[in-house]
Amino acid sequence: MRHQQEEAAAKATEDSRFLFDAGKPPPFRIGDVRAAVPAHCWRKSPLRSLSYVARDVAVVAGLAAAAAALDSWALWPIYWAAQGTMFWALFVLGHDCGHGSFSDSATLNSAVGHLLHSFILVPYHGWRISHRTHHQNHGHIERDESWHPITEKLYRQLEPRTKKLRFTVPFPLLAFPVYLWYRSPGKNGSHFLPSSDLFSPKERADVMLSTTCCCVMLASLLAMACAFGPLHLLKLYAVPYLVFVMWLDLVTYLHHHGSPEQQLPWYRGEEWSYLRGGLTTVDRDYGWINKIHHDIGTHVIHHLFPQIPHYHLVEAVSMRFFFLLVLFIYI
Repeated sequence: MRHQQEEAAAKATEDSRFLFDAGKPPPFRIGDVRAAVPAHCWRKSPLRSLSYVARDVAVVAGLAAAAAALDSWALWPIYWAAQGTMFWALFVLGHDCGHGSFSDSATLNSAVGHLLHSFILVPYHGWRISHRTHHQNHGHIERDESWHPITEKLYRQLEPRTKKLRFTVPFPLLAFPVYLWYRSPGKNGSHFLPSSDLFSPKERADVMLSTTCCCVMLASLLAMACAFGPLHLLKLYAVPYLVFVMWLDLVTYLHHHGSPEQQLPWYRGEEWSYLRGGLTTVDRDYGWINKIHHDIGTHVIHHLFPQIPHYHLVEAVSMRFFFLLVLFIYI
């Protein structure tokens, strides 16, 4: 027993060498990390990016056609889970368009991003702009846009209903549509309104375009309900949409929160930096789903360099990259 305890203690000591102390400034610069990423990982291929769009759209169409043809209550739950996951995959590709990692063409990025995000009722430019704010300020307790902790003072000011919806499962898993309309507690504005505090005057035309696209999609869904019945719309689109929302809220929460044993720090003022904020995100392994949702689990390198295409993320986190971290952090 004593020998086993000694071995466990030795292993814990050895493992502690590989824990990044996020409470201290990293002893390296973001340029050092950039230099460790293989050069070809920065290259974007519009054809390759479009091939993923074609693949995902084909799967979405195929699933919908099969479900409508079979129309079996025994199979609908399988369809809902699969199609909701594919809606999430479409969102990730639109997310890449917003970062400019889809291609070097702003026109192509905007066109594809609008098609993908409007289909799932996400205002492309509105969300793109707020997500940019999140990336630029991640880890800053006052300036971050989403999933940031709130102060005790603000928590005490929240209405009981808001506390319940924000902090009681399963409600946070359905928070994304509410966030699009009202943002997070303590913040004001809507992703759909050009006059929102989220946007500068020069961005308002883009926001209006995206909101219009979402309205067109909503009108199409209403027309579908009138033509085929509300139940058909519920089964084919509405339930998969809720599954997509749960995917988005779950994944984004996991990427920005540690475990109770390894909680992530948040910074204020001069303590915060872009590098420190990016390093306090979390990589997650989703197993066989990784390739379906385009390796979004490789999140730390994505937060540091969102310009890297999703199909290069895993390779970007190469042994060379890890060697850099070991060299500067653990030795």
